[in-house]
Amino acid sequence: MADESSSRRRAYRRGHRSEWLAALALTLKGYRIVARRYRTRLGEIDLIARRGDLVAIVEVKARPTLAAAMEAVGPLAQRRIEAAADIWLSRQTDFARLSIRFDLVAVLPRRWPVHVENAFFGRGR
Repeated sequence: MADESSSRRRAYRRGHRSEWLAALALTLKGYRIVARRYRTRLGEIDLIARRGDLVAIVEVKARPTLAAAMEAVGPLAQRRIEAAADIWLSRQTDFARLSIRFDLVAVLPRRWPVHVENAFFGRGR
């Protein structure tokens, strides 16, 4: 039991560190982080970043390769992220003029985070 809780703690810390690195990388690219770990009853968004009227809904994955990070965001995860994004967008007063994009930031070993724009496409977007 102790092994399970310590590995869970390590995974949690790794996730926080990965999200911090991803936020730093996006900030240096000119994005403003408007939310971290945005939770709803339908799903969670790791980062919500904005640059002008563009809103990037960002999933952060720490994996050994870019391909592994891309594969880690399956159809079910995509639907949960979209549902959470719909809730977040509905609460924005300027939502009508916003364009939304679903991105991925892959945090790879010994490399700067890789930002993949349009990692997946939402329904009807």
